Amino acid sequence: MSESKKQKIITKLNNFDNTQAGNINSVNYRGYLPHFEICSHYQMITYRLNDSLPAKTLEKLNDAKNNDSEYRKAIETQMDAGHGSSILKEPAIANMIINNWKYFHIKRYELIAYVVMPNHVHVLIKLNDNEKLSKIVHSWKSFTSKHFSSILKNLNLSSRDAEGNPIKWQRDYWDRYIRNVDHYLRSIDYIHNNPRHAGICSSPDQWPFSSFSSFKSKPGSAGSLPA
Repeated sequence: MSESKKQKIITKLNNFDNTQAGNINSVNYRGYLPHFEICSHYQMITYRLNDSLPAKTLEKLNDAKNNDSEYRKAIETQMDAGHGSSILKEPAIANMIINNWKYFHIKRYELIAYVVMPNHVHVLIKLNDNEKLSKIVHSWKSFTSKHFSSILKNLNLSSRDAEGNPIKWQRDYWDRYIRNVDHYLRSIDYIHNNPRHAGICSSPDQWPFSSFSSFKSKPGSAGSLPA
């Protein structure tokens, strides 16, 4: 990342008190995960395909459920293993997702960084005032999932998973609000290096479905998900 861009980011983040990073308007639950509604604040969101984590794999992770950080890291490791149909690696689908994120840039949020992995995505945004994260994520999922079937049909690929169910987004999502400058930079580093960490490329600039090129940065050494 260029020094000038980094300085702008640091200036932005230093404008709020790190002990009260954003106004938490509400905490709601969809499925089993808590979601924070924080206006005018940076948040990292992760969501995945419904076949990206087989039931047997999830059962094996039950022991880690009592530790949120460890459980999330275990989930990430399993998603990076490439389970399921992994249709998001298809350029037509990956670019549709990215263009959908870009469509709402400025209108509803500031799009900071993103990556489309084969079976899940990570995106970092700053919500505009009076916007709700849950509604934004729902709009992303709703629009893109409607086009999965037609795109896959054009590619002569099945729109159903190994068990015969329609391929779609998993109902829930992960979100993490950004606490300070260090957390912000580590989150961006993690997003851009996720393809390398998953073993699908040797450096982030080799993966075409991320915002890495816009940062003009050198590959970092991040390998673990920011807590």
